[in-house]
Amino acid sequence: MSDEGKSVFGRIGATLVGVTQTSGFSLVLAARAMRAVFHRSTWTWRRFHMVMAQAYEAGIESLPVTLVVALFIGFLLALSAGVELQKYGQQAIVGQLVAVTVVREFGPFMTGLILAANVGSSMAAELGTMKVSEEIDALEVMSIDPARFLVMPRLVAMVIMTPLLTIFSDAIAILGGGIIAMTQLNVSWPKYYQNVLEGLSTKGIYTGLFKALIFGFVIAIVSCSEGLRTTGGAVGVGRATRRSVIVCYLLILILGYFVTAVFYGKGAL
Repeated sequence: MSDEGKSVFGRIGATLVGVTQTSGFSLVLAARAMRAVFHRSTWTWRRFHMVMAQAYEAGIESLPVTLVVALFIGFLLALSAGVELQKYGQQAIVGQLVAVTVVREFGPFMTGLILAANVGSSMAAELGTMKVSEEIDALEVMSIDPARFLVMPRLVAMVIMTPLLTIFSDAIAILGGGIIAMTQLNVSWPKYYQNVLEGLSTKGIYTGLFKALIFGFVIAIVSCSEGLRTTGGAVGVGRATRRSVIVCYLLILILGYFVTAVFYGKGAL
């Protein structure tokens, strides 16, 4: 085999080893953080305060941009679907389409992507800076587990706030669809609202919220994992931040598909 062929296989092997190491580190970190969540000694007043601070950052500070994006997603969905339905005189059912697509798919996806870019990148940068400045090593020297002290509050906050933000996003997107239905499609609000209720289902709602919960878990673990594995000073912090966003985006898309397949595909629950 030529040197070029060996080089290609070497790069592929190095990539697979790196992915395996990263995945293993993230899974172990998730297990340690989850164990801390259910450990009775974890929940001191100080730790509860840290969770609330992270929840404020992940939820309240991300709320304005999330709602603006949700509003325009509702506009786009209602307008694009309504224009086509109008050709067949069926624009009245646009409420059902908006409700189903937003609650089941677009709401959790949109919220997850925004939080990955906004909050996940912040987590990776913060922990990455602590890692390269040896603050993480100092915590370990003092017998303080970083998974319990740093990762657990971020994990709990994301798991709680992502579904809550998704609920607000769903409501605002449906409202945005109603505005377009009334102003562009000549569909009255009572008719639109009635069709929204017909389109909503308990299964669709809990599928969307289940996705949001998984996305919040993934964003927290991936971002913290990339931050804690940072090397190379300030440049390494930038790489870790970028990598955390990319990995979160990919996992959100992949896991979102598989959750939908489980609930709505062949052999669905």
